[in-house]
Amino acid sequence: MYESGHLRKGLKIEIDGDPYIIVQFEFVKPGKGQALYKCKLKNMLTGAQFDRTFRSSDKFKEASLEEHEMEFLYVDGTQYCFMNTATWIQEFLSEDQLGENRNLIKENTKCNVLFFKEKPIGIALPNFIVLKVIKTDPWTKGDTASGSTKTATLETGYVVQVPPFIDEGELIRIDTRTGEYVERVKA
Repeated sequence: MYESGHLRKGLKIEIDGDPYIIVQFEFVKPGKGQALYKCKLKNMLTGAQFDRTFRSSDKFKEASLEEHEMEFLYVDGTQYCFMNTATWIQEFLSEDQLGENRNLIKENTKCNVLFFKEKPIGIALPNFIVLKVIKTDPWTKGDTASGSTKTATLETGYVVQVPPFIDEGELIRIDTRTGEYVERVKA
């Protein structure tokens, strides 16, 4: 059981029998009265998001989610196929269930698939993933303005801002929590 003081971004809680993840979190202490916790919640089954305010006395049940290590195999239309690496059982997730993560996974990527009441509902990617740059503008020598970036398209179709020295064909590390470029990777 969680108390309101334990709320934070990314925490998974159960409300009215459904699992929710906290997308945004803000602590509010009014001049008079008790502290409030303003949260933006996302229903992990439907994807619906809404704002909700909790009092400091509220308590929450931890979402009973299971994680199984699985490997992404292929896309069949709008369904993404994952295989349990221990049992070889295949599970399918929709584009909606994957959300933005679908732009960061490629075939044979290992990740944790989240299950709620024995049904797959989403994935948890590793914090960092290595992808290949397939399209970007060439670097102009002398273009060294501090903080300058350019757009790069990765092998999964994901578009990210990268430093000007990154060329096509290079491998880069992406932070899956923010979706941002981290560093160039030596092959």
